[in-house]
Amino acid sequence: MTDSPLFYAKILLFGEYGIIKDAMGLSIPYNFYQGAFKHADHLEAKEQKSNESLKKFHAHLVELQLSGLLLEPLDLQAFADDIASGWYFDSSIPQGYGVGSSGALVAAIYNRYAKNQIDPETGLNKETIVRLKQLFSQMESFFHGKSSGIDPLICYLNLPLLIKSKDDLGTVNIPEFNTGNGAIFLLNSGQPGETQPMVNIFMEKMKHEGFRNMLKNQFTKYNDACVKSFLKGDIKPLFSNLKKLSGLLLENFTPMIPTPFHELWKKGIDTNAYYLKLCGSGGGGFILGFTRDLEEAKKHLGEHTPEVIYKF
Repeated sequence: MTDSPLFYAKILLFGEYGIIKDAMGLSIPYNFYQGAFKHADHLEAKEQKSNESLKKFHAHLVELQLSGLLLEPLDLQAFADDIASGWYFDSSIPQGYGVGSSGALVAAIYNRYAKNQIDPETGLNKETIVRLKQLFSQMESFFHGKSSGIDPLICYLNLPLLIKSKDDLGTVNIPEFNTGNGAIFLLNSGQPGETQPMVNIFMEKMKHEGFRNMLKNQFTKYNDACVKSFLKGDIKPLFSNLKKLSGLLLENFTPMIPTPFHELWKKGIDTNAYYLKLCGSGGGGFILGFTRDLEEAKKHLGEHTPEVIYKF
């Protein structure tokens, strides 16, 4: 029995790493994976593990709230009572795959325990969206060491989000394409990735002027062009910029791309059959793919089965 609303996974289509440095981002909910609070009188092993994790997260939130740092008050006594009575977070969202497993949990906790809850259907404006993002960033940092707050925001609002900068973001409509042969898809790397080590590598790279210039002058340019083309439903410039973006990622973000996928990544660029991108921070988890012809892409992807998330 589900005891609270479902919260869905999310996919950042554009902006991985770039949004840290004010490139644009575009994120969408993905309802194939989902999580919700549930209650059981007797907890099985997996449920017990989730319940124990909630205890640790609760202790962290108590510390934040007592220190006066938490931006919005949560009813942490009610949270503690629920944990003690056998509540757990039942989720099909794979952890470490870049699709928002911790984001869904943070959104569910805010939804259940926020004392001054912002209603996603009636209370949204630019100011409340930024406030939510800041609170979610605080909460989710427990899992990753550092968080933009974007993932829980997507999971809570359950709406596509356009990020223009860290203080300029809002909901957006995704175009309805005439369904053709094109697709956005996920490839499973077969191993989870860890956000913190990947972010550390990125921050280390940011110390080098050449990398910073590449990010500012090339990555941001192609990334933002992709966002604009996608939102207009303009396929030709989208794929032209995707090819450049995919190449930049292969060249400059190699540690974030699982080694077995380096050749597959390059093959997509060389054949133009598909283009691959990071999904989240990388290092494992899912890899994001774009193709104008799904059947053609499948021929080149071999044993890797694409999980289609969007058709156009």
